[in-house]
Amino acid sequence: MDILITNDDGVQAEGIRALARALRPLGEISVIAPDREQSATSHALTLHRPLRMRKLEEGVMSVDGTPTDCVLLGVHGFLERKPGLVVSGINHGPNMGSDVTYSGTVAAASEGNVLGIPSIAISLATWGSADFEPAARIARNIVEGLLRRGLPERMCVNVNIPPIPLDRIKGVRVTRLGKRIYRDVIEEKVDPRGKTYYWIGGQEPTWEHDESSDFTAVEEGYVSVTPLTFELTDYRGMVELDSLAITIRDHEA
Repeated sequence: MDILITNDDGVQAEGIRALARALRPLGEISVIAPDREQSATSHALTLHRPLRMRKLEEGVMSVDGTPTDCVLLGVHGFLERKPGLVVSGINHGPNMGSDVTYSGTVAAASEGNVLGIPSIAISLATWGSADFEPAARIARNIVEGLLRRGLPERMCVNVNIPPIPLDRIKGVRVTRLGKRIYRDVIEEKVDPRGKTYYWIGGQEPTWEHDESSDFTAVEEGYVSVTPLTFELTDYRGMVELDSLAITIRDHEA
């Protein structure tokens, strides 16, 4: 099994290093990741400048681009064979609920999905100091289990691991994306040259309580496993719009 590993925290992040070490017994590992942090880049592609890749060591390359760039370059440019699995992570911070739409970690996995490769995004649900080794062991168990059972080529799975000792992990729950309550704040400041700039900030997020959500699972000490789909069509909306009988009139008639 050829496995492509990437992330959005950068190629030097401890999370991706721990993940690569943990998955190495499962197959041929290639690490292609951004040369710097690319958090919250979502599914961005770099189209308006050239991309540069640098070999750091055997099987490890950095890209001066986004996580999506890394997967695309790996699959179509630098890997000898199409990988059988894309694994993105281990992200330093949770990727739950609607936050997955911003996440570079999840976007890298979704790019694998677009390319017809089963993909897994893995996050350690804390922004504080973290030991990634326990999360890496859990990641290996999940990847190994999914590979043993066989992953459909279009499957994309989002995994969030509680930041607690292994002996306190209660198990695994298959979950849905939770609903985050946003309290974003735009801070306006002035630089030393008198020019205005802005920081996007806000309070720690909270979540609507939902027993079946990823947030509740992690909060209760379970590893959350959420299957994702990127079919965005609102089929009920199609019916509602069709009932409106939208037409284009010639206003000059």
